[in-house]
Amino acid sequence: MIVIIAALAIFLIVYFYPPLGGKSSAESQRKIQQSPQFVDGKFRNQIPTPMDYSLKETADALIKTVKGNPNGRPKGSLPVDSFDAKAFAEKAEDQVVWFGHSTLLLKASGVKVLIDPVFGTYASPVPYFGPKRYSDKLPAEIEELPEIDVVLISHDHYDHLDYGSIRKLKGKVKQFIVPLGISGHLTKWGVDPDRIKELDWWEEETVQGLTFVSTPARHFSGRGRGDSGATLWSSWVMTGKETNIYYSGDSGYGPHFKEIGDKYGPFDLTLIETGQYDEQWANIHMTPEESLQANQDVQGKRMIPIHWGAFTLALHSWTDPIERAKLAAEQRNTVLITPRIGETVTIGSPEYPSSKWWE
Repeated sequence: MIVIIAALAIFLIVYFYPPLGGKSSAESQRKIQQSPQFVDGKFRNQIPTPMDYSLKETADALIKTVKGNPNGRPKGSLPVDSFDAKAFAEKAEDQVVWFGHSTLLLKASGVKVLIDPVFGTYASPVPYFGPKRYSDKLPAEIEELPEIDVVLISHDHYDHLDYGSIRKLKGKVKQFIVPLGISGHLTKWGVDPDRIKELDWWEEETVQGLTFVSTPARHFSGRGRGDSGATLWSSWVMTGKETNIYYSGDSGYGPHFKEIGDKYGPFDLTLIETGQYDEQWANIHMTPEESLQANQDVQGKRMIPIHWGAFTLALHSWTDPIERAKLAAEQRNTVLITPRIGETVTIGSPEYPSSKWWE
């Protein structure tokens, strides 16, 4: 009887617990089945991307995780600038504000875009479990944000697609632009299907003069319910009247960066993942040195390192990503922008944040 009850509980959680997400509609499934990226029932990367680990590798990783890293988190809360909604709305120039990890608010060609919004305290489907945010506060709560024209999603992992954040945002967002399959999660969480646009790699959508292009990344998807590879993962190109921006999402290094640069570069600004790497998942996350190479491949003029500064999802020290990125940028003569969380970066300005605030 206990086994039956446990099995029933697991079934109910997997299929009905809202943060785990939902299934794609029939129309979405039709698009998925037609995608060149969807092979043998799953989305695939452009090149082979092994993610199979031996028992020994898994055991070693578990031991390291249990031991932890004494420098894996900041000793205290991080400095956070308060978001000035009035200034953001009134300033004519294109601008971007980093909220930590991969959450960014930008304005380009007057279009307000919120990227991978994760405003929760934990990057996890269960409150009070999983990686906890470093900062005690954010630059702004969702209720304090302006009306958002577009929410842009890279993939459905918990540190990029957050149930609680989407539930709070859905009433103040005009359109969601997402990779194939993501609409199933959003509609389960109450987003109107008419406000969701799903794109395959190389497809475009233009909103008020700002063009979004879904471009390849080297990663994977899934929310832990046996759905690995059921939805697509993307990087994104955003091209406006004055500014060309590239957002990497999560990605291992690969030839897609040069392909994107050749098609859509050069970029005035790149937002490239630089943290949460490990030798055991080198195919799906880049080291900082690879991130700087990716920036060169896409022909980025200036780069903001992201995917760090909020959650510990790997075994390296929390400052390792930015320290290695700065050194690599100096060696490659690359302009690396290092804003504090909440600090506004004006795209196209001759001056950019460059302080070592994490020290």
